[in-house]
Amino acid sequence: MACFIVSAAEAVVVSAAQKVESKKDTTEAKSEHIPMSRKLKWLSSMLWGGAILLAFEHIWHGEVVPWFPFLTAMADPGDAAEMFHEMATVGVCMAVLVTLVWVGMCLVADSVVKKANKPADSVQ
Repeated sequence: MACFIVSAAEAVVVSAAQKVESKKDTTEAKSEHIPMSRKLKWLSSMLWGGAILLAFEHIWHGEVVPWFPFLTAMADPGDAAEMFHEMATVGVCMAVLVTLVWVGMCLVADSVVKKANKPADSVQ
């Protein structure tokens, strides 16, 4: 019903962190590692993309409407409790899974960059 709100909330926080981190990054391009701001941009893109797709799916099924209270589950207190439960279980699990996939991406990307920067004469 509203599981996309959890991913969207995390995306807002990550986008803010990415903006702060991009100001910290030096203007020099270092090929030794991938800047954290770029990695946070990856996570932000993944979270925003997932939230937008989920929101579209919920609009398609009539769970999100263009009039107040916007979420159909908010009209009835019983449905609201179910919606909050879905956000706490499904929404959090999806956000955690996306973040774990991002951590794996960062580890693989760092490994590839480290391998590419290794001098050719040290490889035997």
